[in-house]
Amino acid sequence: MGMASIKSEQAIADLLHNLQIDVTAAYRTQCTPEWRNLDHSPDYNKFYFILEGEGWVRVEEQTIHPRPGQLFFAPAYTNQGYSAVNDNAFLKYWCHFTTRAGAFDLFQWIGVPYCIDIHDKERVSRLFERLVEPQGSSALVTLIRQKSVMLEILATYLEHVPVQVLQHRSEEINRLNVIHDYVDKHLHLSISVDELASLLHLHPNYFIAYFKKRFGVSPHKYVNRKRAEKAKTLLMTTALSIKEISALTGFPDTNHFTKFFRKETGFSPTEFRGIYAS
Repeated sequence: MGMASIKSEQAIADLLHNLQIDVTAAYRTQCTPEWRNLDHSPDYNKFYFILEGEGWVRVEEQTIHPRPGQLFFAPAYTNQGYSAVNDNAFLKYWCHFTTRAGAFDLFQWIGVPYCIDIHDKERVSRLFERLVEPQGSSALVTLIRQKSVMLEILATYLEHVPVQVLQHRSEEINRLNVIHDYVDKHLHLSISVDELASLLHLHPNYFIAYFKKRFGVSPHKYVNRKRAEKAKTLLMTTALSIKEISALTGFPDTNHFTKFFRKETGFSPTEFRGIYAS
């Protein structure tokens, strides 16, 4: 993997910290021969897991004839069409969902192929079965389980496809990379909004609004998250003292670091190391 791809993956990983996934519809449907919509642009993503039958689907200029055992994906905000072709219409699991990452849906940041072969069909069928009929002792538990299953289906898809940052988003991903690299190299220091704004040649007030809108988190929270991530890594993988880790993550005062760490993780640094250190 090239350096640009690694940097893009880092930026996408930063965005995924704020991923909000919502399932708006999920069903198992036997389509009729009249199943057809030749022109629409939905504000949600779709998965179709084809069990039987024939038909075609279109995303922008690309027309696909998914076969049984294939998983078809259509991203939000694209022009789409679909149709049965005879009496042997699709029997399919399908769902509509959104994946908010910062200002946009995740698939307005990244591009993926629209159709893949599923090798473990039974596993994916079980996942869709659980998505369509989520079980739970309460509405809250049911909703959490449904989100969990949706994430697993999404992970299964992304595991099997090349992921690319969309060209018209590459400038924003590059901006996030600039911030990421600077913060990463300066975690042992105090980092001001003015410094970060100057990296992108923006006024500090505009930068705060721009950053939060685009990437779903304020610059201050972003830096704090990076400090907490580095502290956790050092606590788990090194024998450095709490005082040394405190200094390496930008806290000259160990007490301040301990309060910060507890607020971010729910544990004191010593408790965290005791539980998670390898």
